[in-house]
Amino acid sequence: MATKKETAEKDKTSSQETESAAKSKVKTKTQAAAKPKTDKKTAATKSKASQKKVVKSASDKPADQKAVAPKATKAKKPSAAQIKTVSQHIESLSDSSRRHRQEAAHELADIAATAPEAFEGKVEDLIDALYRPEAQTRWEILSALANLSEKYGEEVVKAFDGAEASLFDESSSTVRLAAFLFLARYGSTSQKHSDAAWPLLNEAIQCYHGDAEYYDMLIGILAFAKSDISKETKKALKERFLFDSENASGYMKKFSAEIVAAVK
Repeated sequence: MATKKETAEKDKTSSQETESAAKSKVKTKTQAAAKPKTDKKTAATKSKASQKKVVKSASDKPADQKAVAPKATKAKKPSAAQIKTVSQHIESLSDSSRRHRQEAAHELADIAATAPEAFEGKVEDLIDALYRPEAQTRWEILSALANLSEKYGEEVVKAFDGAEASLFDESSSTVRLAAFLFLARYGSTSQKHSDAAWPLLNEAIQCYHGDAEYYDMLIGILAFAKSDISKETKKALKERFLFDSENASGYMKKFSAEIVAAVK
C-alpha cells in the first residue's frame, strides 16, 4: 500500500510531465507561427530584389530600340491534293447513290470552310447540286456556298433560285435553316448583296417566326445586321424587329433588341 509520501511524489511527477507537455505544445505553436513571418519577410526581400533587377534591365535597354512587328503571313494556296479532292467530290454529287451524294456534299462543305480557294471554277457545279432530291445534300451544299460567298459572290448569286426553293422546303427544317443562313451570309458580303438577300430573308422571318429553327435564324440575322449592309436594308431590319424588341419575351426579345441596336 502506497504511503502518503509516495503518492505526493507521484502527483508531483505527473504534474511536471503535464507541464512539460504543455510547454512543448506552446513551443511548437510559437515556432509554427514564427515560421510564416520569416517566410513573408524573405519573400518580400526576394520580391524587392526581383523588382530592382527588372527595373535595371529595363533601364539598360536603348531608348531608340523599337519593337519588331511580326511578318504578315500570306493565305495558303490550296494544295494540288485539295483541288483534286474537290473535283472528285463534285463528280460524286451526280452519283446515282443518294448516300454517295450526301457524303460528297458533306466533305465539300468541310473543305469550303477551310480552303475556299480550292473551288475556283467549281461554284456552278455546286449550285447544280441544290436540285438533288435528298435534303442533306442540299443543306451541305448550302453550307459550302455560304462559306464561298465572300470570295465568289458574283458566282454564288446564281444559287438564289435553288436557295429559295430550299428556304420554303416543307419537308426539312434543317434545309430551310441552311438556306436562310446562306442568304444571310451572302447578304453580309456587300451592300449590294444585302439588298438582294433581304426580301427572301424578310419573308422567311415572317414565315418561321417562333419556330424551332428561329433561334438560329436570329443568330444569322444579327451577324447580317452587324455587317456592311445598305441603309435601306438597315431601315427595313429595324422596322421588322422593332416590335419584338419591345414586346416579345425571352430570346426573341433579346436578339431583336440587339438587331435593332446594330442597325441604328
